Amino acid sequence: MSFIAVANTIDVSEQDLIRGCLRENRQCQAEVFQRYAGKMLTVCLRYARHRMEAEDLLQDAFIKVFDNINQFQFVGSFEGWIRRIVVNTALKKYHQKSFKDEAIGIDEGYDIILEPSVYADLHEEELLNLIAQLPDGYRVVFNLYAIEGYSHSEISEMLGIEASTSRTQLLKARRILQDQIVKMQKIAV
Repeated sequence: MSFIAVANTIDVSEQDLIRGCLRENRQCQAEVFQRYAGKMLTVCLRYARHRMEAEDLLQDAFIKVFDNINQFQFVGSFEGWIRRIVVNTALKKYHQKSFKDEAIGIDEGYDIILEPSVYADLHEEELLNLIAQLPDGYRVVFNLYAIEGYSHSEISEMLGIEASTSRTQLLKARRILQDQIVKMQKIAV
């Protein structure tokens, strides 16, 4: 029985799929895409303005995954390795745009305190929509810091900005999100 036939009848291990991808086996590539595309689309949606843009990012990222799969060392999480490629693909797209022109000063007197229940009432889709409306630079920094877990010094290296700019853009992103949540709360009341 061939590898392809086996792949169709039993659950193939991740290592076997990676090895199949190394041999450019289309069935294995399709299975890897099937397993990880959903999670990675969610990552792309956080960096993109709309679904079509996110799908383009996803496609570009998976092309890079398959082109560079020989660099995966079977150490650590394969999903984490794919996620890093997806994030880097999104960053390269936005690195081409200049979001450095966004204001980086800190506005004074903007201290809205929200009740914790306001955040709890938000659904994931609503939060993703609010994040998608942020200006490009704010959105990228917010995603890298708050969701991906990078430090400001790592973000500054990735984006070619000062760490203080990263902190300021994160602060402004949070303020914009708070403002949007307050507006949503007022509409709901």
